[in-house]
Amino acid sequence: MKRWLSKAEVSLGNHSDRLNAINIFPVADGDTGTNLYLTVRAAAQAAADHDTHDLGDLLKVAGQAAMEDARGNSGTLFAVFLSAIAEPLHGASRLSGPLLATALNRAQIRSWSALSDPVPGTMLSVLEAASVGAATVDQANEGDDSNHALAMTLQGAVEAALEAVVQTESQLGALTEAKVVDAGGVGFLLIMDALRAASLGEELLDELLDGLHGYDVQAPHIHNGMPAEGVEVMCTINLSPLEAATLRLHLDEVGDSVIMSAVTEVEEGYRWRVHVHVPEAALALRYIEEAGQPSHIAVTQLAGAGAVSPQEPGYFEQQERYGS
Repeated sequence: MKRWLSKAEVSLGNHSDRLNAINIFPVADGDTGTNLYLTVRAAAQAAADHDTHDLGDLLKVAGQAAMEDARGNSGTLFAVFLSAIAEPLHGASRLSGPLLATALNRAQIRSWSALSDPVPGTMLSVLEAASVGAATVDQANEGDDSNHALAMTLQGAVEAALEAVVQTESQLGALTEAKVVDAGGVGFLLIMDALRAASLGEELLDELLDGLHGYDVQAPHIHNGMPAEGVEVMCTINLSPLEAATLRLHLDEVGDSVIMSAVTEVEEGYRWRVHVHVPEAALALRYIEEAGQPSHIAVTQLAGAGAVSPQEPGYFEQQERYGS
């Protein structure tokens, strides 16, 4: 699992520019590759520093680190995915085909439910396809937990994910018009191939992305010149389930791309990671601050100006302007 996250970090680092180039949904801000890379890097670093033989425990720690440092829609969904697959793996010291199928199914259910308005033709569809692909092979193997069966299950998940990536172009009008596949979907495919390679002691498939529309090295950055107005607001906050539901309702009213997922259980409920796109940050921050005391606040211009964190110049000026 540590080798998987390390391989995924390297793969996404190598592909981040091309993922950015085809990133036009939900907004054409050209940062999906960067967001996924930085989020996976946080998970990989946390896993590398954690000493355990429990797969679930390791991935829980990695998922929490990813959630706290998640960037963008794609990074947040990866963090949700990682935290979800950890749950069925608690107590296990070895990955098997049946465990992988169960974990991927848990992850796709959790990921779809984390979004207020999930859309097919995105990273979610690729995750769901990987889950179905793994389950199909596991059922055919009748629950065989051998290493050979695991290899077949991993291959089935990757093949299904690749097919789903190709289909994204026809599932979303924006992608069809631009003649590209979904950037988040490609990123998740790379993550799944890294899991296959790390588990089987093999190399990443160099030819995996051959022929994907918009992914040629010489292809232009198609998001350039496309409108990407507003800001992305992210934070972490402790809320009860009812308070979280109320906050989600308010954020749905003022913005879109709302993602809310529980990070860890706390005394007053759960620690939540919150993500939303709004015309102005103050619209979201007002409701967030009414709900509780947020931390790890990041405000990013969707046009690509970059996030402002508490450690960077300008953060407190923004906080004052937003009234927090």
